[in-house]
Amino acid sequence: MKVLIIGQGGREHALAWKLAQSPAVQEIFTAPGNAGTAEMGTNIDLPVTAAAELAAWASEAAIDLTVVGPEAALAAGVVDAFRAQGLRIFGPTRAAARLETSKVWAKDFMVRHHISTAAHQAFAQAEEASAYVRSLRREEYPVVIKIDGLASGKGVTIAEDER
Repeated sequence: MKVLIIGQGGREHALAWKLAQSPAVQEIFTAPGNAGTAEMGTNIDLPVTAAAELAAWASEAAIDLTVVGPEAALAAGVVDAFRAQGLRIFGPTRAAARLETSKVWAKDFMVRHHISTAAHQAFAQAEEASAYVRSLRREEYPVVIKIDGLASGKGVTIAEDER
């Protein structure tokens, strides 16, 4: 089996390492990959968000299975592009990935479907968010502040007080 892994970080290196141990896997390709993935297969110079180009390459290379690592690829609709061409791919569609790619959408989804979650507020302007944080009573802290959208694991602050 020929496998394509989409991504370039440690997660994709771990996927390549484990997939390389399978007797069913003959070749591993990683797009764009990194130095570690190059040791287990071939890196392909395509960005994770180039959904149409990745699907075209996978089709031309007769890839049997694609595994998606990063959220940016999911948000770009890589799974949708592959499925549209009848290619086998492991990962959620763009619509399903919204649970991960939009914190506001995920929270609204949980509230709408009565899934237990912490209270939340969404703001379009930093000034509005700051005013909200300043309005909280001492016993309402700490408060978690998250950026909506993809922030590569860096979009969270835990505020202990209004400062």
